[in-house]
Amino acid sequence: MTRKLLTTVAAGALFATAFAPAAFSQAAPQPADPAAPTQAAPANPAAPKPMTPDVTKPAGDAAQAPAAAPTADTAQAGYLTEQAPDQISANTYIGQSVYNAKNESIGSVNDLIMKKDGGIVAAIVGVGGFLGIGEKDVAVPMEKITVAQNTQDGSVKLTTSETAESLKAAPEFKTLAMQSAERAPAPAANGTDTTATGSTTPK
Repeated sequence: MTRKLLTTVAAGALFATAFAPAAFSQAAPQPADPAAPTQAAPANPAAPKPMTPDVTKPAGDAAQAPAAAPTADTAQAGYLTEQAPDQISANTYIGQSVYNAKNESIGSVNDLIMKKDGGIVAAIVGVGGFLGIGEKDVAVPMEKITVAQNTQDGSVKLTTSETAESLKAAPEFKTLAMQSAERAPAPAANGTDTTATGSTTPK
């Protein structure tokens, strides 16, 4: 009886030893298959995201650095932001009195004639008349006008070698609009139609 019991215990121990590695191998983690996709751990929202190439853009675009933001200097390139001491506004000329060598006002600037590509050709000076009535416009070349500018407030004083008599004797200046109006045919008097309307039908 004792012998049978020992045989049964030995067989059971042998059976348990034979199948123990198989049971352990089922519980042990399987090695990763290199061909199988791996599942990433949940992303940390605070962690910076890795840079991934944009497949929708050409390869050359990925290497280009982003354009630099325009600075105040580049944004204003080519534009004046302040009037310089040697620059004069046209509004400074308009309405200014023109003085002769005796410091007498002989007229005032009504307009400026400028070239299309820049530069002032002449100042249109209104001479004669009283309070603008009976005044005549004379184009005085800018080389005959001296400009003295106050660098503090930008005001100017215009003087010329011309006299009041020479300007009154000078030819009147005519704008393109005035020349066009002179060339236009004069309208009929009282707006009446001067075409013949007589009838040749015998009575």
